[in-house]
Amino acid sequence: MAAEPNAADSRTRRWPAPTPRQKRLTLIACITGSAVVFIDGTVVNVALPAIREDMDAGLASQQWVVEGYLLTLASLILIGGSLSDLFGRRRVFALGTALFGVTSLMCAVAPTDELLVAARILQGAAGALLVPSTLATIMAVFPEDERGRAIGTWTAWSGISTVVGPLAGGILVDAASWRWVFAIGLIPIAVTLYLVLRELPACIDARAEAHPHVDWSGAALCVLGLAGPVFALIEQPSRGWDDPLVIGSLVGGLALLAAFLWHEHRTPHPMMPLELFRRHNFAVGNVATLLIYGGLGAAMFFIVLFLQETAGYSALEAGLGLLPSTLILFFLSGRVGALADRFGPRLFMTAGPIVSGVGLGLLMFADATADYVTEILPGVTLFGLGLALMVAPLTATVLGDADQRHAGIASGVNNAVARVAGLLAIAVVGAGVSAQFVSEVEDRLTDRPLPAAAAEAVEDAKARPLTTSSADDAPPANRPELRGAFEDASVSAFHVSMGLSAALMVAGGLVSAAGIRNPRRKVAAAECPGGAICGASEDVGHADLDAAPEPEPVAVR
Repeated sequence: MAAEPNAADSRTRRWPAPTPRQKRLTLIACITGSAVVFIDGTVVNVALPAIREDMDAGLASQQWVVEGYLLTLASLILIGGSLSDLFGRRRVFALGTALFGVTSLMCAVAPTDELLVAARILQGAAGALLVPSTLATIMAVFPEDERGRAIGTWTAWSGISTVVGPLAGGILVDAASWRWVFAIGLIPIAVTLYLVLRELPACIDARAEAHPHVDWSGAALCVLGLAGPVFALIEQPSRGWDDPLVIGSLVGGLALLAAFLWHEHRTPHPMMPLELFRRHNFAVGNVATLLIYGGLGAAMFFIVLFLQETAGYSALEAGLGLLPSTLILFFLSGRVGALADRFGPRLFMTAGPIVSGVGLGLLMFADATADYVTEILPGVTLFGLGLALMVAPLTATVLGDADQRHAGIASGVNNAVARVAGLLAIAVVGAGVSAQFVSEVEDRLTDRPLPAAAAEAVEDAKARPLTTSSADDAPPANRPELRGAFEDASVSAFHVSMGLSAALMVAGGLVSAAGIRNPRRKVAAAECPGGAICGASEDVGHADLDAAPEPEPVAVR
């Protein structure tokens, strides 16, 4: 590895042009580095039932395993790019990769659910350093005439990782342990770290021409502001709204979010410039993103839980169950993006979420046996088709409404909004699931005389919606009755989760129908096949790329 240049040199010097070999290795490093972050955002869903069983955890702990990761990833991802500019891409890329490896190991060996959640929170923070660094590295290494293909390859492999991740996770959970879901990521992390430190070209050591400012106060307010409502919604079913910790977290979090908006409005260097939201399509598109990706995140979380906990699917079978929707998204989104370039995005952004909502609505007819071909496949297929119709046009429209100097931050904001959407939706829908489960169980069993051991099993079940395993702790004479009650309550609670997720999706489509206009300038939707699911590059948001001046290939900003 070449010696680290000083700050002044890194901002002013010209670097040797990267060789073809360095470009290939750069792309491999960016793909492997970002893939583990994307995989860890979804693959853990198939491991949640095994984590619950191994650690005797309830629904709240399962939610926190997912939510803790999303909380820091969503809140800090806008800071990651600023840190790359401040300290250099190689340093931040390497630091993010190393920290992600350390926190993955912490997740794999966590002895309790509390420590697992803590490790996931730290893992999300590491991912917030890693993902922006991969995009910044591609932008630095590849000249403009090669950048589009590199970004397309990065996005395609990111999409593939979303297909392979849950399947590999299911295999690992069934064959070995849920802990391998986290440990297996150490292999691509080691490869990425080696490439970053030893093989990538010197130009990634460059720092920003102007001294960048890091909005630490905004980041802290964002993390704490989002954590408050999420904590309140997850803990409310077990603690109640009259618990001071619940109501205090909710009110305090909302106050901090208001302070975050005030701070972003007043600070000269905000991490999220609010002026962007004065642009019509950017504002409406991000509202649609919040609703649509909220429905997506909640649906993926509760479908996998239901298939394993209630319907009795294995982890691998649950991962395979979602494969049709992922394949449809992967193979069709780029083609739909080309159609949106031709006919305009509004139709696709309207129809896609509504089709996905209808698909989730079909899942409301699934029962405890959940026959895959007749009860799951039709809904999953429509769900994936709807996603394919809207992800690329949505991202392209949002980025297309930002001017060129704000293209990078516009991409970062849209990606952050998509992750915040999943964070909030899982908490909100989870509160509805818990309330429905408890209500159904109480309707069935409250008036029935039960021995103390059976009553204790009922109370335990209320913290574990979508499961029937608590019935095993009851006396044998009471087990069939309790299992039937828990099963019916789980099915009813799952229907609520699909109904709420479908409503979010449809609302996103209606917002698009009412508010989206044809973009004021052309942005190729075909270049955004992964949308905010995988992340879109700031390069996609640049004004008419064909007309942009060609920079010198060795220049860095």
